Amino acid sequence: MTEILQYVQGNGFFHRMAPLTKILFVIVVCGISIATMDIPFLVGVLVILLLLSWAAGLHREVLAQFLLIAVMSIILIFITVLTLPSGTTLYMLGGVIPITTGGILLGVVMTLRFAVLITAIQLFVLSTQPRDLVHTLERMKVPVDYTLMFVIALRFIPTLQIEGRRIHEAQLARGYNPGSGVGGKVRSIASVMIPLVSNSLARSNVLGLTIDLRGYRSKKRTPMRERHLGTLDYAAIIVILSIAVIFTYWMIVNPNPILM
Repeated sequence: MTEILQYVQGNGFFHRMAPLTKILFVIVVCGISIATMDIPFLVGVLVILLLLSWAAGLHREVLAQFLLIAVMSIILIFITVLTLPSGTTLYMLGGVIPITTGGILLGVVMTLRFAVLITAIQLFVLSTQPRDLVHTLERMKVPVDYTLMFVIALRFIPTLQIEGRRIHEAQLARGYNPGSGVGGKVRSIASVMIPLVSNSLARSNVLGLTIDLRGYRSKKRTPMRERHLGTLDYAAIIVILSIAVIFTYWMIVNPNPILM
């Protein structure tokens, strides 16, 4: 199983792009997905992102996380339908909670936005080495403390996933049986979370000492490799900015209707 948000070695066009170009790509895609409520348009954006992942050789890693996206999407639709009733009532859940067309449509929109955002960020993280991201953020004059916090948080996600899987496998090897069904799943997660949090706290202490030993507070850093914009980056920036301008014009001429 592929770890979440883990860099993948490759030589696709996303890997060859400079991190600055990919940051611009993520910003534009996120802005487009947030600014529109047109369901066919959001589906089209998601399909384009999946085609880009296939062309970049990252489709296996992206599709491997679609089960998690699907589960989160179902939960998001359910919460939206229950908390934001609007439009025509289709069904009364338990005779108290209305299931409406507006709630369902808004839930689908939010789900598609969530899928687009996660897919775009996955393409960025899967094809960008943390050191290149750090150097790019420093050149963008982002405070180094915020850069460090962001990169550590990003890197800890796959680390925690691997650690949680190892703890679960160790418990099963020792004969632990949490049971079946929903109750078994809950007990299994609870038994993993306690040692996982304990190990994470110990790792954070070691990480803090390592940062101090490597002279982080000296504020003097020498990058091992500098990434510069190439022909592919300039072409991608032109395409991305052109899409952003066209979308902005389209939104001004054809504003999205509010779901009621």
